[in-house]
Amino acid sequence: MSAPMQSRTTAAYYIQAVLSFALSAAALGFGIAFLPVEPWTRAFLAVGLLWTVTSAFTLAKVVRDRQETTDLVTRVDQARLDKLLTEHDPFKVEGV
Repeated sequence: MSAPMQSRTTAAYYIQAVLSFALSAAALGFGIAFLPVEPWTRAFLAVGLLWTVTSAFTLAKVVRDRQETTDLVTRVDQARLDKLLTEHDPFKVEGV
């Protein structure tokens, strides 16, 4: 059987992604808060920001789930092939 799947991301990459997201969300939130417009316009932009963030999380989850499903199917197929190859005897003659 194959070894368990290992994470493809490092801790540094994970931290960079989290900090990048936090910084960009904070900067956009700060920009919306201090934009010289009426409160309803500011609220509309804030709702747009929240919608974009939740959509980004949903998209990331869907992509991750699809990748995990593909990896799992590949591993099952590989296990079947490994079993077939180990059980196959190229020198066996049928009917003798």
